[in-house]
Amino acid sequence: MKKFFALILFLTLIIFAGCSTSTSDKIFVVGVDDEFAPMTFRNEKDELVGFDIDLAKETAKRMGVTFEFKPIDWDAKETEITSGNVDIIWSACDIVDEYKSYMIFSKPYMNNRQIVLTRRDNTEKIHSETDFAGKIVGTQSGSNSETYINENVNLKKTFKEFKTYHDFKEAFAALINGEMDLLIVDEIAGRYELKKSADTFQAAEVTVGPVTEFGIGFRKDDTELRDRVQKVFDEIVADGTAKKISQKWFQADLIKFKP
Repeated sequence: MKKFFALILFLTLIIFAGCSTSTSDKIFVVGVDDEFAPMTFRNEKDELVGFDIDLAKETAKRMGVTFEFKPIDWDAKETEITSGNVDIIWSACDIVDEYKSYMIFSKPYMNNRQIVLTRRDNTEKIHSETDFAGKIVGTQSGSNSETYINENVNLKKTFKEFKTYHDFKEAFAALINGEMDLLIVDEIAGRYELKKSADTFQAAEVTVGPVTEFGIGFRKDDTELRDRVQKVFDEIVADGTAKKISQKWFQADLIKFKP
């Protein structure tokens, strides 16, 4: 009989231990582009840093969970999220119809537009998309810019050539090396690079395609995780923490919504 009660006690302890497991033990994998400064990139110590990284870390801390950041091929984000390799895409991800086909999104938290960079020694004036004619144009593979160009066949036909690159770090290097004439890039990344390399690049006064919005992406069926993250993100915006993070990276409050 004593053995029987001992067994019951042992099983009860196991059940309660399982029930009391903290949600802090839960790990969510966050897919990022680790060459997209200043949103998600590696510093000189090879650490993942950036505006989105800071927002995500604050969100995870308040949720009581762990976010494990996983650099992914941006062109393969559909496979990464639908296969379950990552749970979240949080890396300046545009909320566009193509991505909505396989992801659900948080509220948009920042506006985004596509701009054009040229080398500083380029004297040709670029005022509109018609000025792209006869030029070698480049952008990041899997980006909103690539989608826009591929969907606008008549515009693309005017290019001498259209090139795509694995990430914008590679694309910036290609522009410097003369592999292209014009680089279409997210304004956030383009302005950040321009600030660092004003002697190398210049921005053309033209917006390419429509203005879009950044959001946090989740698997189509994972409304529970999306809603949990959104609730905490709303709190981060409401108490001014998101504003402080934005000012740290951009010297301005670029968060576009107020809860």
